[in-house]
Amino acid sequence: MDEFEAGVDRAIQYATALGCPRVNCLAGIKPAALDAAVAHQTMIRNLRYAAARLDTAGIRLLIEPINTHDVPGFFLSSTEQAIDIVGGVGSDNLFLQFDMYHMHLMGENVARAIERHAPRIDHIQLADAPGRHEPGTGEIDYPALFALIDRIGYSGWVGCEYLPLVSTEASFGWRPASAGAGIPR
Repeated sequence: MDEFEAGVDRAIQYATALGCPRVNCLAGIKPAALDAAVAHQTMIRNLRYAAARLDTAGIRLLIEPINTHDVPGFFLSSTEQAIDIVGGVGSDNLFLQFDMYHMHLMGENVARAIERHAPRIDHIQLADAPGRHEPGTGEIDYPALFALIDRIGYSGWVGCEYLPLVSTEASFGWRPASAGAGIPR
């Protein structure tokens, strides 16, 4: 059993013990000497294995594009690349973990990407840019994005992955008073 397969088995053990219904498989940094096409095919092969194993365990598999400004050389760095990989894997158990901060830094139209790929998005993360702080501290129009998320009927989690400029509790001041307990908007 190779290192990736052993890691998937370990992830299933941990996720099961913790009652975690999703696992994010990060692509990582592509070695400079590795051909991009070989990396792409390796990722598809590994994700096919992981998607099937996790599906059997009742756990959803997620992949997350990461911006190459913060993590130079990260292999999976755009929504379209992730969607292409999802198509190549061909599993109903592979979804996107869509980080609005990362895709904004990559120059994507975040609203259009969410709307276009909503059926494949199973988790959304947020942080404002620049600086990766709470919404309202940068240039991302979060009120418009939250309205879009509501309009398209997204019912999954929205995770806050930011570095607060104030105390953690005070950093939630951007949330409307009417926001539900489960989704931080």
